[in-house]
Amino acid sequence: MNNITYTNLTANTWNDFTELFGEKGACGGCWCMYWRLRNKDFEKGKGAGNKRAMKKLVKGKRQIGLIMYVDGVPAGWCSVAPREDFIRMETSRILKPVDDKPVWSIVCFFIHKDYRKQGYSVRMLKEVTEYCRKKGARIVEGYPVEPKQGEMPPAFAWTGIAAAFRKAGFKEVARRSETRPVMRCSL
Repeated sequence: MNNITYTNLTANTWNDFTELFGEKGACGGCWCMYWRLRNKDFEKGKGAGNKRAMKKLVKGKRQIGLIMYVDGVPAGWCSVAPREDFIRMETSRILKPVDDKPVWSIVCFFIHKDYRKQGYSVRMLKEVTEYCRKKGARIVEGYPVEPKQGEMPPAFAWTGIAAAFRKAGFKEVARRSETRPVMRCSL
């Protein structure tokens, strides 16, 4: 059995985060800034600019997410914070708020290719919900994809897969798109 641990992204774990994300910032220069920036700023910063923006958040001691380690190696990432930290969600028709209850949002997953299809997403979701509970959250919300047929390429599953959320105890609370449920876990 592998030894799995989790830790916050901080200045002390920044190098682990960059090791996990690689030169391309996980996917196309994102550096997990897609939900944190308006589209024009995100596009302008793709690559090095988004990396600098993420590092600035880390230095500002913001809640950003958790890194998963498998046997001491950075193997996974989950972005989680209060919903209001993700400014792009303000204008999303599909992911608009379900109600006026305060929620923490899980907006991104990245599992290194060597660790995919081994159940780590479910384990990470369970850890993240427990982390949110300890931070005082009462509701954790996710916005996974639900592929119509078969498998989905990992590059398109960066918000997670609905089946993993269900296995981790999340329930669908809204669906404004055929492939995009809004799922919640009450703590």
